[in-house]
Amino acid sequence: MMRDKINDDLKAAMKAGDKDRVGTLRLINSAIKSADIEARPSGKDKITDADILSVMAKMIKQRRDSIEQFTAGGRPELAAKEAAEIAVIEAYMPKQMSEAEAKAAIAAIIKEVGAAEPKDMGKVMAALKAKYAGQMDFGKASAITKGLLK
Repeated sequence: MMRDKINDDLKAAMKAGDKDRVGTLRLINSAIKSADIEARPSGKDKITDADILSVMAKMIKQRRDSIEQFTAGGRPELAAKEAAEIAVIEAYMPKQMSEAEAKAAIAAIIKEVGAAEPKDMGKVMAALKAKYAGQMDFGKASAITKGLLK
């Protein structure tokens, strides 16, 4: 479903002559196809929408890292290009949770899986990724989870 929306938007952007958007949507399609290929040994022919959200979250993180490096290297035009790509990718992502919403969700998952100590962190993170793919920054979620499991 998400894959179809991206392809439809790609066609529309091509018709409109929006080269920057076309380029970014092609990058998204390429990353999705790569993930499809990586998933084949496990018996999946195509990745799910949740996996697509994960791929796009990774793309956003890569671009944010690039923006930092371009800014530090004095290349604002490249940083602006990366920021424009982030805007296109984020249009397909669900609304990100605020820190308070993330804390509440993590606390609920901890209770749901019965986690009580730091060694249960893997169970909590797996449940979070399954339920909130694309809705929270899992790097920050990991830190919050560590704090709650002490």
